[in-house]
Amino acid sequence: MLRSAHPPTLETMQAMAEASLAALPAEFRTKLGEVVLRVEEFATAEQLAAVDLTDRWQLSGLYEGEALPDRSIWASGRMPAQIWLFRQPLIAEWRETGVRMDDLVRHVVVHEAGHHFGFSDDDMHRLEDDAE
Repeated sequence: MLRSAHPPTLETMQAMAEASLAALPAEFRTKLGEVVLRVEEFATAEQLAAVDLTDRWQLSGLYEGEALPDRSIWASGRMPAQIWLFRQPLIAEWRETGVRMDDLVRHVVVHEAGHHFGFSDDDMHRLEDDAE
């Protein structure tokens, strides 16, 4: 999405997130097949507390679920993992940084998908630093 005066709707941001997942290499997409993508305006108080935050403007994305390396073949009946994007904090970052919204959404989706594969925030920051 090119820079425009109007931020994307929830539906448009959902489509961007889905396109970001669809663009991942097949070996990752197949392992993300059960993950549910959700876009909401803000994180809930419970979601914020889970990552030790209190300011709803500070959380633009969240992975909820059990990472693949932590799963047991003996566990059953678990709910699918979820990747959450929070529209208002993403819009604030978009306005502040000038980064294209589709690039920002892709970055958050990939970051949260990394948690599904067992990467910590520190792991992902190191990978990003090494890539630059």
